[in-house]
Amino acid sequence: MHKIDIDVVDMTLDVMKYVIGRITKTHPELGIPISEQELRERIGQTISAKGIGGQKAFELFREVLVKHTVPIDHPRNLAFVPAAPTRAAIMFDLVTSASSIHGAYWMEGAGGIYCENEAMQWLVSLTGLPQGAFGVFTSGGTAANLSALVAARHDWRTRSKERMSQRGLMVCSNHAHASVKAMAQVIDADVLSIDCYGAMSPHQVIEAVNRLSAEDQDRIFALVVTAGTTNAGIIDDLRGCGELCAEKSWWMHVDGAYGGAALAAPSVRHLFEGIEWADSITIDPHKWLFAPYDCGAVLYKDPQKAKAAHTQEGNYLAIFNEPQFTGFNPADYQIQLTRRVRGLPLWFSLAMHGTDRYSQAIEQGIALAGMAVSAIEKRPYLRVTRPSSLSVVLFERIGWSDQQYSQWTYEQLARGFALVAPTKDLVDGAWKTVARFCFISIDTTIEDIESILDTLE
Repeated sequence: MHKIDIDVVDMTLDVMKYVIGRITKTHPELGIPISEQELRERIGQTISAKGIGGQKAFELFREVLVKHTVPIDHPRNLAFVPAAPTRAAIMFDLVTSASSIHGAYWMEGAGGIYCENEAMQWLVSLTGLPQGAFGVFTSGGTAANLSALVAARHDWRTRSKERMSQRGLMVCSNHAHASVKAMAQVIDADVLSIDCYGAMSPHQVIEAVNRLSAEDQDRIFALVVTAGTTNAGIIDDLRGCGELCAEKSWWMHVDGAYGGAALAAPSVRHLFEGIEWADSITIDPHKWLFAPYDCGAVLYKDPQKAKAAHTQEGNYLAIFNEPQFTGFNPADYQIQLTRRVRGLPLWFSLAMHGTDRYSQAIEQGIALAGMAVSAIEKRPYLRVTRPSSLSVVLFERIGWSDQQYSQWTYEQLARGFALVAPTKDLVDGAWKTVARFCFISIDTTIEDIESILDTLE
């Protein structure tokens, strides 16, 4: 047993050296993915009856495995929506795991849940939702969107006995996140998707809805509005859609998984006017609020409606609701019962740095998008395909085919230089493949941007 204790201490020191080295680098190595067969040849079988020992397992991870992953916080990782957790948040994620807190009920996790609620109160304050609004941390935007849609349909069904067995219908735009339509399948609801090039307007919604039968119109339980689309950073007409939902008695869900963080940026806060009309809002702190994976959040205007939809009952759960254990129970407001206190790293980072630093960091992402546009416009072989929005920039390499974009992406990744993935945009009336930047990391520099653009010449 003493030998095991010494081995564990030695391994712990190695792990901490790795962690400290990793989080102090502003330009970590960009990993290069390889095939499963190549990894198997280099690593071999790691799970066995006798085990290979902690030191050996960690050595394989550090020296081989991690080098074939792409760090999501690399300053030249501008694909999809990257992430850039603060060093404070990463360190406290270790504390969160080591503390082994079950974050479903106040009885077990009061101290951790209190910290989560402090961070959640700040998020709610950014939105302008009315007094009493609150939310809970989830595993990400997909779980947050699902939790909100479950609450929306439950609220719709409770207003009429006939609706209890009726199939619901939700409305969204064609640029809504893929998880919105996927979660509609999970809850067995229909989707009306509206074709929009730019921001979805209430006029477009009404036009599409009016083409439905009266029976189908009565099945509408929610309008999903996007505040910062993943592809282009587009913000729908929040105020107009909110007023329409109030008129029609629809639930308004705002998916701000990526863009919602910009509520903290004074330069663009006006773009979100009307978000306070929402019945629910998704924001992912693991995107643009510098928290580690996995940390999403769903906010409710009236949390009691979410509680009515999500509270689980069971003989073994009854004790959690006894008076002496009164407190906020996160399990009552989203789909998960078992949950870690995933909001703790965000809380620690906010408490350490202050919310002003967060606003500055988000503003930096927006500024980088502006710098990128200027750099693109100076190059005759490139063209911005639509005005940048938030921290997303779409642009084309004039004359390139779809295959050339893909080849360029893989070439830059294969040499460990950058990850920039292509997407689609409507250019000159036709959908075309284009390149896309999404800026999150404050370690990204104009030199990084310039050097990436130079590879397109």
